[in-house]
Amino acid sequence: MSKSLKASRSAALHSAASVGGAQRRMSRRAWIGVAAGSAALTFGAERWWRWVNPGTVDVSTTPILVYASPSCSCCHAWMDHLSANGFRVSKELVSDVTPLKRKYRVPEQLWSCHTAIVGGYTIEGHVPAAVIKNMLAAHPTFAGLAVAGMPSGAPGMEGGSTDRYEVIAFTPSGETTVYAVP
Repeated sequence: MSKSLKASRSAALHSAASVGGAQRRMSRRAWIGVAAGSAALTFGAERWWRWVNPGTVDVSTTPILVYASPSCSCCHAWMDHLSANGFRVSKELVSDVTPLKRKYRVPEQLWSCHTAIVGGYTIEGHVPAAVIKNMLAAHPTFAGLAVAGMPSGAPGMEGGSTDRYEVIAFTPSGETTVYAVP
């Protein structure tokens, strides 16, 4: 085999893509851009998938600590609701939950009968388990979720009529927004 044939064969094996006979090489900057774009797309798709598929969060491995009064039956019913939906519930019965609400910076207008901590978030009141699962999957930047008061028909408040209620997201500074309407 001639020297020129060997050289052209080697060049063909080691060359970049050929377009119209001209060789094109991807620059390092373009390659990094493609790689970064692919990573961002993958990360965004994963967050979206976790939001629409709350089942992707294994709540049985995520403990939820509930602070509640020993005499509050709706608090215990809400804990039963969480357990029935796969959460690993532990409870701390206290005579006054108010200091804990202040400690975790729950806005006073959102206070209810019990306060819980799960995955670094504060849960106030009768928030449905499915909404908590969605929140844990989405990893939002707010401090927690709350259902103000004790609306009829919310988990732990079943029986009789069903009130329309909102699940409110709140920040440590007290800002609030509607997160879900179950």
